[in-house]
Amino acid sequence: MVEQRRLTTQQVAARLGVKPETVYAYVSRGLLGSRRGAGGRASTFDPDEVERLARRRRGRPDAGSAVEREHDAAGPVYSGVTLIEGDRYYYRGVDPVELARRTSFEPVAWWLWTGEERLDPQFVAPAAGLAAARAAGDALPPQAGLVDRLRVAAVAAAAVDPVRFDLRPGTVAATARGLIATFVDALPRRDGRSEDTGRDTTGSTGGAAAEGEFIAERLWPRLTDRPAGPYAVHILDRALVLLIDHGLAASTVTARAAASARAHPYAVVSAALGTAEGPLHGGASGLAHRMLIDVLERGAEPVVAEHLRAGRRIPGLGHRLYRTNDPRAQVLFERLAAMPEAAPALAAARAVTETAATHLPLPANVDLALATLTVAAGMPPEAGEAIFTVARTAGWIAHALEEYDERALRVRVTGRYEGPPPPQPLPSLF
Repeated sequence: MVEQRRLTTQQVAARLGVKPETVYAYVSRGLLGSRRGAGGRASTFDPDEVERLARRRRGRPDAGSAVEREHDAAGPVYSGVTLIEGDRYYYRGVDPVELARRTSFEPVAWWLWTGEERLDPQFVAPAAGLAAARAAGDALPPQAGLVDRLRVAAVAAAAVDPVRFDLRPGTVAATARGLIATFVDALPRRDGRSEDTGRDTTGSTGGAAAEGEFIAERLWPRLTDRPAGPYAVHILDRALVLLIDHGLAASTVTARAAASARAHPYAVVSAALGTAEGPLHGGASGLAHRMLIDVLERGAEPVVAEHLRAGRRIPGLGHRLYRTNDPRAQVLFERLAAMPEAAPALAAARAVTETAATHLPLPANVDLALATLTVAAGMPPEAGEAIFTVARTAGWIAHALEEYDERALRVRVTGRYEGPPPPQPLPSLF
């Protein structure tokens, strides 16, 4: 039989009523398969697969007028980024645990955004954005923390980026790559080396952060003044991979809502940062860090007892999406066990879990594992939140790319008014 004629990118775009860039986004998200045509010069597509996608799109509400969109009830949020089921999670169907064992943060992030498998995508901060971010960070008061610096870095970098409103997939991916690099390189170093010369303040030479260095290598000296051994940096890199995304968490929903309103990538990340800073989300590892420091000083039993007596949940234990173990925590604890300097922090984390298990059998989650890493490395309590932010920025952008391709303003909670019925008398103030 003669093989059915395959469609070109332009034909698929016309059939679906989208731009060619959107067709490539569908491929990167696994919604369409493609293969090279004769001579390997252009992608071609299966007409039946394109028709199935067209039918799926017809099944979703069409965009109406601005007024109609404003009053539409929000439907389910479709996403092809992360699946969580059976005490496991997957990025586009791929096990992140295996990804963390085989590759670094940058290739995984780039693959999530573009569908391209590149071994060494360079994450380099644009000069203007980095200068603006550092200047904004330097203007903060002394008590400003790491995450405060990341928030102002996003705003400052956006202000000097003239193409921030370009929402084409390729531009968004390039913007995200530069923003993550800016986040890391804008944080002040803690190891006494100059950003410009790479020299120690005492006069000895040292290597400055080079463009070819991985994000984990550049982030380490901004979180601790301890030497960055290869194994320790490797664990940090694994943590970044494991934390890229975790489904529709609170900050991710916020990011998608901003993208639904067509906010640019910097604004999407800024919106998500505001939600992530809560103690029940990105800030949870900081609470676990402080608890582990307390346990190292006083022992697990009095610390756990104080939390329970005060009616507080014990930081770092249990997760609503996993019945047994958090796979992210398992991986990090396994790696930390091979790091000699992590032994005291690991013992403290184990003591908390075992003490709490007598009345509250909850396994350790990734916040406790991340806190164990930050305590072992001599990092400040907020370091875990900074690691989370750098990693999760990649996930927020992956979700934003999906949302840019959806009907605008579709992410809207349906409200139900329960106040007093009108008309009510004017308050006496008027």
